[in-house]
Amino acid sequence: MEDEIINKVANSKLEVFDLEDYFPKEEIHSLDVAQFLFEGFILKEKEFRDQLKNFYWEQFENKYVAIYCSTDAILPGWTFALVASHLSSNSNASIQGTVKEMIISIYSKKLDSVDFSVYENIPVILKGCSKKEVPQEVYVLAVQKLIPFAKSIMFGEACSAVPLFKKK
Repeated sequence: MEDEIINKVANSKLEVFDLEDYFPKEEIHSLDVAQFLFEGFILKEKEFRDQLKNFYWEQFENKYVAIYCSTDAILPGWTFALVASHLSSNSNASIQGTVKEMIISIYSKKLDSVDFSVYENIPVILKGCSKKEVPQEVYVLAVQKLIPFAKSIMFGEACSAVPLFKKK
C-alpha cells in the first residue's frame, strides 16, 4: 500500500506576502527637463518658465511622473521643484529621479499603510517570483516591516524558501 502524499505547506500556518499585490496600477511616466533647456543644457529662466507654462500637462492626468534630466546640465536647485509644481494639479505624484525610484516611493507609501500585525507570530514567505518587476529595494522595505511581527521570514516559494529571519 502506497503512502498518501500530504501537502504540508497547505496544512501549515505559513502566510505568503506577495509584493506584486501592491505594484502600482497607475501608469508611471518619466519627464526629461532637458527638453525645456536651451540646446538641452542651458536653463534660461524666462524661456524655461514660458515653456513650462505652455506645456501640455494634462497628459499626466492620474499618472505618476519621475522627473529627470538626461544631460549633464548644471541646474539651479529650484528646477525640479518648479516642474513638480506644474505637475501637481494633474499627476498622482512626482519625484525627481527614475521610474524605478518612483516605484520604490509608491511601494514605501503603500507598505506604510499595511497592517503587518496580522502576521504576529506567523511564519511568512516573502514571495520572490513575480510577473512584474518589483525592485529589490522593496524587498528590504518589506522585511523591515515584517520583522517586528513575523515568527520567521523566508524568501522565495514554499518549495524552495531561503530563511531570512527567525525570532529568538
